[in-house]
Amino acid sequence: MSPLEVLVVIIAYFVVLFSVSYLFGRKADNQGFFVGNRKSPWYIVAIATIGASISGVTFVSVPGMVLTSGFGYLQMALGFAVGYLVIAYLLIPLFYKMNLVSIYGYLDNRFGILTHKTGAWFFFVSKMLGAAVRLFLVCLTLQLLVFGPLKIPFVFNVIFTVVLVWLYTFRSGVKSLIWTDTLKTCCLVVSVVLSIYYIATDLGLSFAGMLDTVYDSPLSKTFYFDDINDRQYFFKQFLGGLFTVIAMTGLDQDLMQRSLSCKNFKDSQKNLVISSVMQVFVILMFLMLGVLLYTYTERTGIPNPSKTDELFPMLATGNYFPMIVGILFIIGFISSAYAAAGSALTALTTSFTVDILGIKNKTEKQVEHIRKRVHIMMAIILGIVIIIFNVLNNTSVIDAVYILASYTYGPILGMFMFGIFTKKEVHDRYVPLVALLSPVLCLILDVNSEKWFGGYAFSYELLLFNALFTFVGLWIIRLKNR
Repeated sequence: MSPLEVLVVIIAYFVVLFSVSYLFGRKADNQGFFVGNRKSPWYIVAIATIGASISGVTFVSVPGMVLTSGFGYLQMALGFAVGYLVIAYLLIPLFYKMNLVSIYGYLDNRFGILTHKTGAWFFFVSKMLGAAVRLFLVCLTLQLLVFGPLKIPFVFNVIFTVVLVWLYTFRSGVKSLIWTDTLKTCCLVVSVVLSIYYIATDLGLSFAGMLDTVYDSPLSKTFYFDDINDRQYFFKQFLGGLFTVIAMTGLDQDLMQRSLSCKNFKDSQKNLVISSVMQVFVILMFLMLGVLLYTYTERTGIPNPSKTDELFPMLATGNYFPMIVGILFIIGFISSAYAAAGSALTALTTSFTVDILGIKNKTEKQVEHIRKRVHIMMAIILGIVIIIFNVLNNTSVIDAVYILASYTYGPILGMFMFGIFTKKEVHDRYVPLVALLSPVLCLILDVNSEKWFGGYAFSYELLLFNALFTFVGLWIIRLKNR
């Protein structure tokens, strides 16, 4: 596809997106921005959650990663599904009982203001870095397809991307995000299903032949039980997925903000259970797509790109398949990427306004004024971090997201675990120190694990150890006389 054709598809998509955002987000107040006035239908939230949880990182990286990891990522996805059940039946009733706008308000009620702000700051760093990594991938792909051929510098690409995200979220936040994310989920699923169909057709495969091709491929190996030192070892991936989704969804203002917009906790639980099942099937489709793409390059002799993240964009837009495949890729990619970015910007604005700046004893007008200024500030910081990532990038994007999560979400998980599973109080003033030391200890453990533990290399389960260090640290600073 030519740069102009790609740009036309993007503009057409955003015309529809802005129309949906305006239609459902009119006259939104602060409660509409923060929690959608708690009037969102649970089944719409379930669909919207897929669009938010499966980002542009998944859309581009997962098909390419089958070359090195096979279907091993599905082990992590199964952990995701179990993690959603824990969120639905442990955390959701708690958050609704406390009538929270920001979930980090729990830490204030349980421990104190410094613990509250520590959790909010760790979320801020976690979500800002995670959103920047995801949007960085969007910018890389747009640079490859549009801005690079037009000789437009990367910095203008970043400005264009961030401004689009800001424009459709600044007015109504969650109230419109529920519906725009539903649109994006539909575009995402339709695009990946039709991409599989057209690529299989081009390979001359029937539906049964396609399933046989995927099943017989050495790239479709799913379960790894052989070597405990392998990063792909099943229990590493499964437990990593389980605790990652608890931390990155259940203790993440971004994705919980949708669930908290349901009418009651029962509806919110239905949303999480249904979306967890759907997410496993969508990830499976991405992995199947990856096998078909590598099968195509093998049969046609097309050299694989140096970076696996570039496989799907290269083939989809490189005139190897009918143009419809390229159009579907652009729509699916933009849908998944901007769904995650828009919700992240909304969540960052909500948490910074409510948790860090505070809105107690402020009028509705004052809160609105603060919220709008914070929203602009978050967008600017996001753009700056993306540019920094462009300079520092040296690893697989999806790996970078989860590596960052292991270090930044761990303390949040540890604080919530201590609060829920013990009745102890702590010296609130020492909590920031514990939260900072835990990632440092994790880094030391990760760097030396192979030497200390006979070749054992940590994977995403490092998140659990980070939370454990935080839990132990809080136990040490507990108030013993209460």
